[in-house]
Amino acid sequence: MSSYQAYVVRENDGAYLGKVEKVDSWDLNEGEVRVKVEYSSLNYKDALSASGNKGVTRKYPHVPGIDAAGIVAKSKSPGFYVGDMVIVTSYDLGMSHPGGFAEYIQVPDAWVVATPKGLTSLEAMIHGTAGFTAALSVYRLIQNGQTPEMGPIVVTGALGGVGSIACRILDKLNFEVIAASSEGMGADEMKSLGASAQITKAETDDQSGRPMLKTSWAGAIDVVGGNTLTTLLKGCKPLGNVTTCGNIGSGDLAMTVYPFILRGVSLLGVDSQNCPMNIREEIWNLLANQWKIDFSDHLIHETELDGLDNYIQLMLTKKSRGRVVVKL
Repeated sequence: MSSYQAYVVRENDGAYLGKVEKVDSWDLNEGEVRVKVEYSSLNYKDALSASGNKGVTRKYPHVPGIDAAGIVAKSKSPGFYVGDMVIVTSYDLGMSHPGGFAEYIQVPDAWVVATPKGLTSLEAMIHGTAGFTAALSVYRLIQNGQTPEMGPIVVTGALGGVGSIACRILDKLNFEVIAASSEGMGADEMKSLGASAQITKAETDDQSGRPMLKTSWAGAIDVVGGNTLTTLLKGCKPLGNVTTCGNIGSGDLAMTVYPFILRGVSLLGVDSQNCPMNIREEIWNLLANQWKIDFSDHLIHETELDGLDNYIQLMLTKKSRGRVVVKL
C-alpha cells in the first residue's frame, strides 16, 4: 500500500477547505500499528479542525477525525496482530496526528483498544468519542455515589452526540432523565432518548444572581459550561453530582462555594482525551455489554468522506442532531 484516500483540509489565503485526496503512506515504526479504518465519526473537535481552529490543529494540510475503528493491517507492536479488531479514540488522533477520516491510520499502540466482543466497528463509532465521553460521565456519577433513588438527572445538549447517548445509558440504568436542549423536542424524540421530561434553555440559565436555587434535580451531565453549569450546580439536591465535559457556552464558572459547602454537591471533571487505559478499556467493555444500548435510526446519520462538508457545517452552526458516522 503506497497511498490511500483521505479527507484532507488545506489552508488557502486564510480559508480552510476539505476534499478527498490520495495521500502517501509512511513506514511503520516500532511500537506502531496500521489500522484499516472501517468507520470513523464526526465530533465537534473535527468540525473545528476542518475549519482551521488553531486551538485544535496548528499545522495544515491535515486529516481530521479523532475516532476510528477497524482492523489491524500491519503491526510492529507485541500487543496487536494483523486481523485484530481495534478502536482508536482521543489522544492526539485527528488533532496534530493524521486522523480517522482516511482509509488507514498509523498510531502508537498505546492509543489502541482491542474491540470488545459484542461490539462492531459501526457500533463503536456510533459511540465514538462522544459516546465514550457520555459513558465516562455516567461512570463518574456512579463512582461518586449517584443512584437512581436520589432523583432525576439533567442532561444538557440532549439532542447532541454526548447528550443523546448519556440519556440512553442513564435510562438503561434506571435513572430518571430530564432532557435539556436549546431546541424543543417532540414526544417521539423524548421517548427515543429515554427521557421522562424536558426543560427549556431558560431553566438551565438562571439570571437571578442568587447563590443557590430551589433544588430541582439530583445530578446532571453538562456539555455546555458557563452559566448553564453554574445553574445546574446551584439547583442540585444535597450530595448530588454534576459532571462537566464541555465549554461550548463558556469556560468561565461564576458562582459562590455555597452549593458545595452547604449541600455537599460535587463537580466532577470528565477528560476523555487522556483517560487512563485501564478505565478506557473498562468503559468500552461496559458499552459492549451491560451498558449496550439500541439506537434510534433518526438520530444516527451515515456518510462517506465526500459527504462530510455538509455535516461539518451543521455542527459548526449548532444544527447537528445525534451522531454522524463516516463509512470508509
